[in-house]
Amino acid sequence: MATTGSGITAYSVKTKTKNVPMIDPVIDVKSGRYIASGKDSAGNKMSAIMSKATAEEHIKKGNAKKGTGW
Repeated sequence: MATTGSGITAYSVKTKTKNVPMIDPVIDVKSGRYIASGKDSAGNKMSAIMSKATAEEHIKKGNAKKGTGW
């Protein structure tokens, strides 16, 4: 999982490419882990695991929305 100034990026398993921008990510907390879920530009589902500090920073900047588990 990498971050850029414009939002959350992740590895796309389907296309095997790195740093793919995530569209409309939602960050959920499951078992103490912060997981961003969203889609790429082609509509493929993507997920990225991040730290609590990183998750809160993305929500504060407006790059992602809070999901369940908070």
